[in-house]
Amino acid sequence: MFLQLILLLNRSVVDGSPDYAANSGPESRGYERLFDEQRIIRNLLEGGVDTYDWRVRPQGTLNPVSENQPVDVTVNMYLRSISKVDDVNMEYSMHFTFREEWIDERLLFYSDSLSHIILSPGQKIWQPDTFFQNEKDGKRHDIDQPNILIRVHNGTAKILYSCRLTLTLSCPMVLNDYPLDVQTCFIDYASYAYTTEDIIYHWKKDNPIQIKPGLHQSLPSFMLSKVKTDNCTSVTNTGTYSCLRTVIELKREFSYYLLQLYIPSFMLVAVSWVSFWLDKDSVPARVTLGVTTLLTMTTQASAVNQNLPPVSYTKAIDIWIGVCLAFIFGALLEFALVNWAARKDVVRQSYRHRQQRAQLLVGLNNYQSTSTTAVPQIYRNGNANTSYQNSLVISNNAVTLPQLNGMCHGEVYQPKTKTWWSTLWSVRYRERSRRIDLISRILFPVCFMVFNINYWLLYLRPYMAVQTTLN
Repeated sequence: MFLQLILLLNRSVVDGSPDYAANSGPESRGYERLFDEQRIIRNLLEGGVDTYDWRVRPQGTLNPVSENQPVDVTVNMYLRSISKVDDVNMEYSMHFTFREEWIDERLLFYSDSLSHIILSPGQKIWQPDTFFQNEKDGKRHDIDQPNILIRVHNGTAKILYSCRLTLTLSCPMVLNDYPLDVQTCFIDYASYAYTTEDIIYHWKKDNPIQIKPGLHQSLPSFMLSKVKTDNCTSVTNTGTYSCLRTVIELKREFSYYLLQLYIPSFMLVAVSWVSFWLDKDSVPARVTLGVTTLLTMTTQASAVNQNLPPVSYTKAIDIWIGVCLAFIFGALLEFALVNWAARKDVVRQSYRHRQQRAQLLVGLNNYQSTSTTAVPQIYRNGNANTSYQNSLVISNNAVTLPQLNGMCHGEVYQPKTKTWWSTLWSVRYRERSRRIDLISRILFPVCFMVFNINYWLLYLRPYMAVQTTLN
């Protein structure tokens, strides 16, 4: 007060000087504006009997006739950064500037030199009791001064309130398409105590949501694809409360998961197919290969699930890992089947040799007992023509001479085939264990390719349809 009294005396002396008007410059005019602002603030907030009471809400209009009208609060935001998108706790952190505008007729003033006055945070005025409905934690920034702006405009009594906030907000995530998912998060703000009879929130008509350039690249694992406004007015037992909502669409970056998950798991499945090309007698190599790939895939699946909440539904990554595990496990079971078939082949081949030897002995005995004097001599001397030998049939067992000749040398008679595939199948892959390996070499890759086509069409196409339009 003493300093202000000195300033008043000094101003009265200067105003009384005849050279003041002629020598007034920018510094003196700036001083006048500062003094005028102090005077206006003092008159508005310390007006004697009609002292401003910040605990009472204003009428929200300059029309004195209007009564029982709610205060219209216009809101807009300036998004600065998004960080810490946590899938496990389903939350994210947002740094933004929050602005509100309303009319307080008690702060109406007129000035020829000032377009507005600025109030300090310590000078209390009525403010909307706005709170963020999905807030978990937050703070106002006060380094090195409180980051709060309170501006009262000349002739309109319109108040601009602006503050810088960092909030940790809840974001219920739907992880059905993870990691090819697009998450939608919200920022809901409403009045805590005032119903729609006292306060109604509105979005600013022009640019209600402003975005800092480069914001879509500030997230390591997400990309900001869309920001829009909405309304979330709610009805409770205590009344109807006006509410505004900011809808933030976050598109997950897929390149990390492609390099760290999908390509390695694809390679593990392909490595498990190598066992189909190994010999069935290479038991240690095939068992070691199958068990190693299975354990590696299980470890990779555990690492993925550690970064995700234990949801009750199936995710896209669960389908991929489950199918990869099934193919690797199937390759291991295939070797067990091949080993079992190989043992059966040995038993069957031994039984077949015994049957052939027995059949050969019976055929030779019958042949010797029923042959004429010319035919054995011809066959023994080998002077008969080929057509006659091939057409000779043993009467009782219908065994031809070529068959007997092959049986004598321990060979199995095979009829002539017409296609190379039939020849390959009946000669080279005569054993069932070899046939199982041959079928697996074709069946496993084909089935895995069919699964990949369906999987990527189902999940990748909707993911690619979400375009990032923000810069």
